[in-house]
Amino acid sequence: MEWDDIRVLITGVSGFVGSYLARDLVDNGACVYGLVRRRADGTIPKNISHKKIEKAINFVEGSLEDISGLVHAIDTAEPDYIFHLAAQSFVPRSISHPLETAQINCIGTINLLEAVRQKEVDPVILFAGTSEEYGLVISSEKQHESLKQKYGTIFPEPVRIPELPISESNPFRPMSPYAASKVYGEILFRNYYHTYGLKGLVSRSFNHEGAGRGDQFVTSVITRQVTQLKCGEIDQISIGNVNACRDWSHIDDIIDGYQIVARKGQYGDVYNVGSNRTCSVLSYILMSIEASGHKVHEINTNCSDKTVTDPLESDKSRVFGVEFEKSKIDQMILTDEISFDIEDGGILVRTDGPDIRIRFDPDRFRPSEVPILFSDISKVKKLGYQVRYQVRDIIRDQINFFMDSKNRCLLTCSDDENRSQEKTI
Repeated sequence: MEWDDIRVLITGVSGFVGSYLARDLVDNGACVYGLVRRRADGTIPKNISHKKIEKAINFVEGSLEDISGLVHAIDTAEPDYIFHLAAQSFVPRSISHPLETAQINCIGTINLLEAVRQKEVDPVILFAGTSEEYGLVISSEKQHESLKQKYGTIFPEPVRIPELPISESNPFRPMSPYAASKVYGEILFRNYYHTYGLKGLVSRSFNHEGAGRGDQFVTSVITRQVTQLKCGEIDQISIGNVNACRDWSHIDDIIDGYQIVARKGQYGDVYNVGSNRTCSVLSYILMSIEASGHKVHEINTNCSDKTVTDPLESDKSRVFGVEFEKSKIDQMILTDEISFDIEDGGILVRTDGPDIRIRFDPDRFRPSEVPILFSDISKVKKLGYQVRYQVRDIIRDQINFFMDSKNRCLLTCSDDENRSQEKTI
């Protein structure tokens, strides 16, 4: 998409998504300004230097908590478009640090909107929402009853079962402070459109991954450990809930979606951006093992008799009324034919090479879980959005990133800093 001479301000430009978006906008002719916090050491953020765009971006110092800094950023950038990506986005950290999450995601968002309103400028503003806002999505009557036993109440009660795939009209049942903060932010965005006429739009993006994804996010936790296994640094994979299913998209698809929504979307409206497929954490692990060079033949639980041969065998049958390519094990998980619990003691993966153990780590399980995310993207497709990449493409890019010796050195050096945040789904 051409952005010749269009002025763009990105909050969160130094993050995983922000740096990819900035790179693409620069390549397509935009004049990009990026909001960054003051760095005492004067260094360039890692994601920016990795994309080699430090000289192509106009950096503006400021933070979401300081409205005067946001006003200065708007004065400096004079933006035609603002992409509001900055957030505390790691779900487990939001559970351990809810006030920090609220300060950045809630107060920070209203500060940005107020800065735009007070300056009486007229940019298009895109809010990066999240599929986590949907939270507890009901996939079957059996799951519904199980969740009611676990939580005592489900609100709002489903009007249809299954509630999948997830359309923009699905109810919100956020299951973390992060998800709740994003609900707050997007409702503010829509309110400022209706009340003050700001040109706000919301993109609810589903899980997006790729090379350079934060070390604490589950896809990087998986691909990093698979890389370490390949290099002989560890002897097993440690993970939490392998039944959780996510709508994983390649980061390049998601940043295309952001741009399409910003340029073609209806102000005040909401658009899902995802892949219209779902994949379990277990499948992500098994596909990562195969990407590292070992074909998976069978999986067995350690403390029970659950066995699945050829778990990655392709299955294209309909689930929730949608035909999409998935693995045999995902078909079984999605239809409640099988699930894996802590009591199973982990999984032994039999390959054409070594057997690989998957250990279930209780510390990696969330206190309140989102069981499944699976997007309906028919609305954004009408604007021209297309899914170009498969899950295996994401895995390939992540493993190649971790196999690069320089990146693996950076990872090792940052382990102590990130270890406290590596409790994932």
